[in-house]
Order: sequence, then structure tokens, then C-alpha cells
Amino acid sequence: MPEKVRFPSVVGPELAGVIDLPEGEIRGWGIFVHGFTLGKDSPAASRVSKQLAREGIGMLRFDNLGIGDSDGDWGDGSFTVKVQDTVRAAALMAERGTPADLLVGHSWGGAAVLAAAAEATGVRAVATIGAPADPSHVERQYDAVVDRVLSDGSHEWFVGGRTLVLKRAFVEDVRRAHLRDRIRELDLPLLVLHSPTDNTVGIDDAGEIFREARHPRSFVSLEGADHLLTARGQAQRAAHIISAWADQYIHGGGIAAR
Repeated sequence: MPEKVRFPSVVGPELAGVIDLPEGEIRGWGIFVHGFTLGKDSPAASRVSKQLAREGIGMLRFDNLGIGDSDGDWGDGSFTVKVQDTVRAAALMAERGTPADLLVGHSWGGAAVLAAAAEATGVRAVATIGAPADPSHVERQYDAVVDRVLSDGSHEWFVGGRTLVLKRAFVEDVRRAHLRDRIRELDLPLLVLHSPTDNTVGIDDAGEIFREARHPRSFVSLEGADHLLTARGQAQRAAHIISAWADQYIHGGGIAAR
């Protein structure tokens, strides 16, 4: 059974997470960071993490502010908050005696792990899945309301079957993010996974991330996958690739699976 955890966001409210405990020999530990308005139980987060756990890599996945089981208001978050909460998640893993060797981020979460990696305790390798090269890519999702947000300070935004409140500070924070600088400065092994038929974040973004990064860096094309990794077996396939690639960077140990 997954282990439930809670820890405070940098802005105060508690975030909810689960740790998919490793099966068999413990090869290492990691953190999965979900996409923009998704959550820890989205197909990519859940399926990739569970498969990595089956292959001996225990994974923490958590809901960002105001998402899923986490407290707080989504609109009080931002890209900066998402990055800092990823650093908080790494601190939690270190405190429980299972420091995260690996950061895995999907979509906007991929951008977040690239930005968080240098500050995250214990991290030895980073993998992205369908990540944008620029966090402001997400503005395409709320471009219909962004002018109202900037003029009025906030505005309701209907997405994914629910209504969220988008705030001016959120939009401005995203526009200020300079991810390319973080990628250039990343002094860790990087794996970039991306589908050439991704219609949400194009394959060119993967190329930009790969070009900006230092070696050791690797790129794997997820042919046939959609952005959300909902097609049968695609999330598990991504996990297999990450597991094999990460083997030389993770070091096992820590709390035994229970």
C-alpha cells in the first residue's frame, strides 16, 4: 500500500502526497512532479510512479496547492511556488531517511524539476516527460482570460471540469521565469522524454531543453504517446526507460519497503 504523507507548502497550507514504496530490492528513491492543473493521481503521475516502484525505485507524488487532496487555493500558487514545493518534497524525503536520487517531472512539472534540481536535497539525476522549454507555455491554456486577470487582478477560469481562480501574481510570476538559465546551469544527468506527436507541448521544446543542457544528457522519443500518457502501456514504457537510464545514478538504501 502507498504511504500517505503531508507537508507544508512554502506558502503555508499542507500538501498531500503518497509514496509508492519500492518492491523487492530497494534501488533508490525519487519524486514525481505532476503537470499544470493535473495531480498526483493523474495517469502520468500515478502509472509512472507505480511502475518505478515495481522496479525498486520508491516514488513520492504529491498534489500541488489547491489540487486534489492538498489544502489551499490554487490561485495562490505560481511556477515559483511549484518549484519551491518540489524542494520541500525533497527535504521531506531526506528527513524520512530516503533521500530522493531522482526527480521526474511531467509537462509543467518537467519545467519545475529542471528549476528545482539544483536546490533539492540529495538529487542525482533528472528526467522530464513532455516538458516545455519555457514555463510561460501554459499561458496558451488561459489566454482567453489573461487580459481580464491582468486588468482586474483575478478571474475565474474553467478547466478540466472545475473552476479555478487565476490571479495576476500567478501570471506575472510565470512570465518572469527564466528556465533556460537553470537548464544551462544544471550540473546533473538529464533524460528528456517527449512524443513527436505531442499536440500540447511540441517536440521542439524537447529539442530546446536538450540543446541548452550540459552532458551527460539523453533524449528518447516516445513514439505513439499522447501528452498525458493515457494510451495503454505508454506511462509504463516511460517508466521502464527512466528506470534503466537512472540505474547508474541511484544508490538504493534507506527505509525498507513496508
